[in-house]
Amino acid sequence: AVARAAPSCPPDPVANLVLPARHRMTASGDFTRVLRGAGGARSATRLLVVHARMTDADADRPARVGFVASSALGGAVVRNRVKRRLRAAVARRIDAVPAGVDLVVRANSAAAAASFGDLDADVERCLTTAIDRLRSRVGG
Repeated sequence: AVARAAPSCPPDPVANLVLPARHRMTASGDFTRVLRGAGGARSATRLLVVHARMTDADADRPARVGFVASSALGGAVVRNRVKRRLRAAVARRIDAVPAGVDLVVRANSAAAAASFGDLDADVERCLTTAIDRLRSRVGG
């Protein structure tokens, strides 16, 4: 049987874009290290903030990404929709993220009303800026 959405639900443009498990960050300690640790870089727009951090010991590990969507975004349905869209936007670009880089993508409250196109453009902009800043800090 094929799963069907309600007729009132528009098709989700990100339904087939999946971030592979090896690129997912799930441990709270890893989030803390990226968000609060020294030597990181950050880039922000109205919709989101991207935090990036790399350590020499982790250089042989694939890039990992974690997502933060606080209750300021809205209810669980809204938070999960925003995270799903952000995961899809990052999945499209994960191969451009250097090995050993950990990223945390934090959604701001304006992201709840944003379209996928707007989120996708901001992810592109913030990822590029954060990685460039990180490279300049670590001398790479």
